[in-house]
Amino acid sequence: MDYKILINQQHPFALQMLANATFVTYENSNGEKVQLEKKTLQAFLKLQETLAQEGVHLDIVSAYRSELEQQALSMALSSIYVAPPGSSEHHSGLCLDIGLVKDQQLISNNEDLLNDTYLSILEQQVIPRLATFGFILRYPKNKEAVTGYAYEPWHYRYVGVATAKVMVENNLTLEEYHILYNRSGVLLVDKPSGMTSRDVVNRISHIFDTKKVGHNGTLDPLATGLLVVTINRATKINQYLTATKKTYIATILMGQKTDTGDISGKILKTSHQYCTKEEIKKVLQAFPKTYEQEVPIYSAVKIEGKKLYEYARKQQQVVLPKRRVEIYQLELLEVTDRTFTIVTTVSKGCYIRSLIQDLADLLGIPLTMQALRRTTQGKFKLEQAIPLADITARQALIPIAEALDISVKQVPTYLLKKVENGAPIANVFAIEDKVLLVNQDQPLAIYHAIGDKLQVEKML
Repeated sequence: MDYKILINQQHPFALQMLANATFVTYENSNGEKVQLEKKTLQAFLKLQETLAQEGVHLDIVSAYRSELEQQALSMALSSIYVAPPGSSEHHSGLCLDIGLVKDQQLISNNEDLLNDTYLSILEQQVIPRLATFGFILRYPKNKEAVTGYAYEPWHYRYVGVATAKVMVENNLTLEEYHILYNRSGVLLVDKPSGMTSRDVVNRISHIFDTKKVGHNGTLDPLATGLLVVTINRATKINQYLTATKKTYIATILMGQKTDTGDISGKILKTSHQYCTKEEIKKVLQAFPKTYEQEVPIYSAVKIEGKKLYEYARKQQQVVLPKRRVEIYQLELLEVTDRTFTIVTTVSKGCYIRSLIQDLADLLGIPLTMQALRRTTQGKFKLEQAIPLADITARQALIPIAEALDISVKQVPTYLLKKVENGAPIANVFAIEDKVLLVNQDQPLAIYHAIGDKLQVEKML
């Protein structure tokens, strides 16, 4: 279940929000039975137990409500406290109204809980502990204009520990959180050296408080530069962003060969032979534009279910596969006594470490990669990338429609339901290949043309 869902008058409750939800029954100190989502109850019981050790006794007054129950309550109580049916988070089973137990009596009346004695307990002992257990105060003080409801120190919502801490640290309501964090798009990252591409994804995942983060085109830990990262719904377009061309600047150390192909590896061979600028330029100019390149042993390519680097680490023999690659550009930038730097544009699947070993064979000396920086990937350029250390949750993202190189069409109202359900539609746009269908600029799906019809290829 999505524990971050927002339900209010602008975002009404829908039954599919409860997909995969498990509801349980809890009996409070008055003998009343309430239903709520299982994980929410587990978190409340931990909160309840912790506070009880400090002499504060909480109990649940209300949790899940059907729309009929909400209708009856909204007729009986003020609208400043009760949402209309269909707009209440109580429909989700993720929120609860609590009361304080004093002298074996459950204090649950809102007006009673707002008196100084009980309010001070809630504000000083209960509310500061909520985030530790994954709860937020759903309708906080001084946020009435944002939430649309009066301050309710008894109304708590389960969102999960990580999200609760983000919201508390940044003083965000759930409405504000959704505006800032519930975004989808492409982020161009300038990856630092010393991190894997997965490390970058994990960091972005933490910053944007989402597990839905992916990347296109792995960079080795040694490498720096452009890493194309997708966030939330944009992870579904990864296959369309895998560019056929990438450009790199590589600095190559002469006189040394390692098992990994770069300076991070174990030295296998050394030599005091170095090449001149003219010798290097001659080999670069003669280098084949298309050839079968051997995949390096230290790579994530799988053979018989195992990644090649797993064979390498266990010193097991394996036949390295070859891939046809294209070299679109291969130019010399700089030469020093022991290094030379090249710029190269290559096809998808080309390994620069393998390219360097192929150059070593032609030059007749050992070579290893000293540094690598990716500068372009398809339409994206390094100049657009943000250093990882500078990225915050407020970082602008490239919209899905802008990131893709396909036509974008607004769905006519009469076809909207079909597209939302992924059904085939008539090719009313005269599309010859693919099209991104949107509704009010919100991406819905990618369709492709088959005859006079459009068939769904990817739901977004």
